[in-house]
Amino acid sequence: MEKFVLATANAGKIREMRSILSGFGMECVTRDELDIDIEIEETGTTFLENATLKATKISEISSLAAIADDSGLMVESLGGEPGVYSSSFGGCNLSDIERCSFLLNKLKNMEQRRAKFVCTIVCAFPDGNLLSATGECHGAISAKPTGAGGFGYDPVFIPDGYDKSMAELTAEEKNKISHRSIALKNFKAALELSAGNG
Repeated sequence: MEKFVLATANAGKIREMRSILSGFGMECVTRDELDIDIEIEETGTTFLENATLKATKISEISSLAAIADDSGLMVESLGGEPGVYSSSFGGCNLSDIERCSFLLNKLKNMEQRRAKFVCTIVCAFPDGNLLSATGECHGAISAKPTGAGGFGYDPVFIPDGYDKSMAELTAEEKNKISHRSIALKNFKAALELSAGNG
């Protein structure tokens, strides 16, 4: 079985991606386990560009197939913000809680609260080939944060079909509907297709 390295250093993403990919029977190692300590500047203007930057760099260093994701929240009434700048929205030094508060402030008195989480997965192979997939989870921004699970904007995002926030879902529930799980499922399908055509 091919071994993949996860290009992210985000503990929440690692936990989520490992859980989903192990369910597909895919073996993953982390950057820490390979002693890769590098800051990769996300200079892209799209999720695809940023995920490609990260996957390519980690694959070059590790000589393994590297899986990277870039993801974010897109709010309709904010013209798609924060988008690719989700992790620095409101300032680079804000905590997740402060970032959620900043978003809720911007949406104060706004009735239109539709939003979606978007995730693009890129796998860079040592031979230079790239494989990508995207997933989306649609919903709305709540009036206040609820729940202690998840990370990022999960406490203020109510997925369609639910009356609770992403942060109130169990890991199993979240892994069925999240943008990252949908992107990873699509990635697995693309991987199987490319293997079949190889």
